[in-house]
Amino acid sequence: MPSTSRFLPWILALATGVVVTDQLSKWWAESTLTPGVSTPVVGEFLEWRLVYNPGAAFGLGADSTWVLTAVAGVAVVALTVLAARTLSPAWALGVGTLLGGVTSHLGDRLLRAPGFARGHVVDFIAYNKWFVGNVADIAIVGGAAFLTILTLLGMQARPAAASTG
Repeated sequence: MPSTSRFLPWILALATGVVVTDQLSKWWAESTLTPGVSTPVVGEFLEWRLVYNPGAAFGLGADSTWVLTAVAGVAVVALTVLAARTLSPAWALGVGTLLGGVTSHLGDRLLRAPGFARGHVVDFIAYNKWFVGNVADIAIVGGAAFLTILTLLGMQARPAAASTG
């Protein structure tokens, strides 16, 4: 049984691609958009609107940013361990996408204002006045949904045939 996934380099490359795309899009948003001002993209259904989110989804936990930082740190470690053990190409895709989104959010929490482990996440994609998110959010939701579907279909990160050899 292999101790490290042959997919690990691909998972890390995918995660890196998500982080780079997310951070570049946030750089674009901060250098182009005015905070709080909406710019229609597809009417009011999809708009650019720059906001700084100290909390989680929908601004929940805004007074506990350091807790969200710790949770993101634990998630990055757990996903990295899972990445090293993943023997399924489908799981590699989901884990890499999820790892990239969580890692990018952790970077925001650690390195952005107002300070270390209290940083606010840059959000700029407004969805029909419901919530504002970013590329990392898309990766997190998409990766988690994909892994949930794989689990419901009975697909494992370490298929039985691969783990017995």
